[in-house]
Amino acid sequence: QVQLVESGGGLVQAGGSLRLSCAASGRTFSTYGMGWFRQAPGKERAFVASIGWRGDSTNYADSVKGRFTISRDNAKNTVYLQMTSLKPEDTAVYYCAGSRVLYPTPRMNDYGYWGQGTQVTVSS
Repeated sequence: QVQLVESGGGLVQAGGSLRLSCAASGRTFSTYGMGWFRQAPGKERAFVASIGWRGDSTNYADSVKGRFTISRDNAKNTVYLQMTSLKPEDTAVYYCAGSRVLYPTPRMNDYGYWGQGTQVTVSS
């Protein structure tokens, strides 16, 4: 069982940066693949980025490639999402998720554990 708590969201101007954190409870964090998803108003939840259990493999949505970086620190039970060159279209609630799939996966159905989400708002 893993419980996830996101932090680091907020209001930022276009072109700015934010770093989201996701703290996980439980001693088995390092055995989970982790991902970030987002949901904009009126839209379905969508994949953003994922990372394998060892942190040496990642996967990104095309819309964030080159701007966002996912990483993890298994010693701290934490996964991060560094977001740069933010755009108004990045505005959404961002969710951290945990998966029993060890490699990075974009499939929402692969994730069984979800955080409550953190709001990111990018102003133009």
